[in-house]
Amino acid sequence: MNGWYLKSRPHLLFSALLMSAIAVPMVVSAAANGTQASQAADKAPSDADLASAKCAIGEERFLPGDYFYCLATQNYGQQHYAYAKKFFTEAAGWASKPAQYVLGIMALDGDHQPVNRPLAIAWLALASERPQSDYAVAYKSAYASATAAERETAEKLLAKMRPTYADATAAVRAEKRYADGMATLVRLNAGERSYCMEGLVDASDPSPDPMQCPSMQTVVNAIDKQAASVFDGWTGHVSVGALQPVNAPAPPKSGG
Repeated sequence: MNGWYLKSRPHLLFSALLMSAIAVPMVVSAAANGTQASQAADKAPSDADLASAKCAIGEERFLPGDYFYCLATQNYGQQHYAYAKKFFTEAAGWASKPAQYVLGIMALDGDHQPVNRPLAIAWLALASERPQSDYAVAYKSAYASATAAERETAEKLLAKMRPTYADATAAVRAEKRYADGMATLVRLNAGERSYCMEGLVDASDPSPDPMQCPSMQTVVNAIDKQAASVFDGWTGHVSVGALQPVNAPAPPKSGG
């Protein structure tokens, strides 16, 4: 397995993040074995690990970049490389910097595709555009080792790619999707109502038991935490925070 995933992966897949929020005994167990967990986190996952990644389709309403990145890594692990590249590219269009970085490294290394150094430089430039980006070193290294012709070609590619993949467009688009999705949750919220997200419940069950689903606030907290990772370094993101219960309107007073 290439090292790109280890360097680019989000801190936690969203589904794992949400499940950890409602599985207290599991969290306690992991804390008790902190050393082993830390060592496992430092080890690059195998293709089997990637293939078994659980991607919650319901996340697409809020953080499509994170959802499609998960699908891409899953398909990569299953050796469906064309689909993996397709989903990485879709994630990149939703401002996923890890996806843009992966696309750059794949082009640079010729990972299941011809080597394309100008394209690699363009993707890495996009991946590292935020201040203090973790991907800046990879971009500077690729740029420094490129020829003048490769740099010129990369700049031409960037001019075509920025309107779709740069934060000025992609992050604004992704933030609107996040805001619209969260606004829907706010409208649905009613005290302790639960939320059965697609992909985290049995898809064959047309009417899942709400008692088996996390509370609305738990879902909001998980989405907000993952959004902080997705939009890390971009100044346009605003989290939702605690939901306010929606009170039923007071009945009109009778005349008299």
